[in-house]
Amino acid sequence: MRKIFFTLVWGVIFTLNFVLPVLAEGTEEATHHLPATWMVLPFVILLVMIATGPLFFGHFWHHHYGKVSGGLGLLTVVYYLLILNDFYTLLHCLSEYVSFLGLLTPLFIASGGILIRIHKKATPILNSVILIIGAFIANLMATTGASMLLIRPFMQINKGRLKPYHIIFFIFIVSNIGGVLTPVGDPPLFLGFLKGVPFFWTATHLWHFWLIGVGITILVFFILDSRNKQESLTQNTSGKIEIIGGKNILFILGVVISIFMDPDIIKEGAFHNFLVMIKDTFHIFGLREILFFAIAFVAYKSSNKEALKENEFNFDPILEVAYLFIGIFLTMQPALALIAEFAKANKETLTVTTFFWSTGTLSSVLDNAPTYLSFLTAAMGKLGFEFPVTQEMVAEVSGSIFYYLEAISVGAVFFGAMTYIGNAPNFMVKAIAEQHGVEMPAFVQYIFKYSIPILLPIFFVIWLIFFRTVT
Repeated sequence: MRKIFFTLVWGVIFTLNFVLPVLAEGTEEATHHLPATWMVLPFVILLVMIATGPLFFGHFWHHHYGKVSGGLGLLTVVYYLLILNDFYTLLHCLSEYVSFLGLLTPLFIASGGILIRIHKKATPILNSVILIIGAFIANLMATTGASMLLIRPFMQINKGRLKPYHIIFFIFIVSNIGGVLTPVGDPPLFLGFLKGVPFFWTATHLWHFWLIGVGITILVFFILDSRNKQESLTQNTSGKIEIIGGKNILFILGVVISIFMDPDIIKEGAFHNFLVMIKDTFHIFGLREILFFAIAFVAYKSSNKEALKENEFNFDPILEVAYLFIGIFLTMQPALALIAEFAKANKETLTVTTFFWSTGTLSSVLDNAPTYLSFLTAAMGKLGFEFPVTQEMVAEVSGSIFYYLEAISVGAVFFGAMTYIGNAPNFMVKAIAEQHGVEMPAFVQYIFKYSIPILLPIFFVIWLIFFRTVT
């Protein structure tokens, strides 16, 4: 699995950096004709397969989900190349996919080499404290890093009383809602940062959403966990907390630092010039993504073997994400194009309420990063700015009419918890839990048993308090 994964990754990087740019030479940039509405079907089919496959044809799905995802993605590729003659949409889609996978991979591997042993019996209070800590550190090491770091010790201390709801609320809080305070926390906020949203804007404007979202969800979890009368089977209750493989925290820090390796962020000086040179050499993306995968490789090779073994670390969760999300990224391109065009054509009728619920709903089933960017672009158009979006435009929106950006940001991050595919860590946490014998709910059951009855009322309260009266 390790060899398959790294071969796949470096093959895609080589293709993006050397093969595709050569093919693109002398090709005029496409005028981006809108795809036909029926081209949304591959995306819908993939979503239906993800929802029903594990439940109704589990054996087939388990062995062939990569082929299904890749095949549907290939249909979209053929359509864009042969019908629309649009090479650049696919080019940017693949580069975004590699950046997406590049951020997840080192965080997944580095955190897998850190073993945290909490020698305490699980209680509703202790579980709630762990979830709150996870919600904090999600903003420092991304929701992916925090999820991978804490999910195993969280399950371990609850051994004997571990239920699916423990994992579900972990996904709600640590893998999604908790990461709304910094651009590092969640990919859509990072995109906003690259587009000009000040780094500390999220903390100063979204902290009250974090408090309400995390606070109410933790309260519901505490009430539910208090009804679980089963005793934890943890034998060592000395109260000590052990950390093995702590050096991997340096790799996680390296990932966070690498995020800023972009000339659009570091705007002047010799280092800016160096980054520009790298970006010009690697035409689609530069130093940042190369560093991501290099850190992942070194982290795996140097990780503490005891930590890897006790964490039962393997590449299955990240491979599942890689295979499924290449199909999701490709097949969602027609849907995103149609959404962006609709938002642009109907910008005068779009209110803050519309932005909140539309961004949120679509972030539940589309990748929340491009969904965020689509509605951010629509907001710029509504406010009278010319396209394409520039950093100055976003800075003005975030400064003067900030409630549009609040609605889009909160909708994208919070609603990522509504489905397994709303945010990549959701799938990874689910896969790890299932490896440890937890019978996780299927896609549809997750939505109707947990996310709709628990999260939607919380999101409604947030809308009622902050967005209902804003036009």
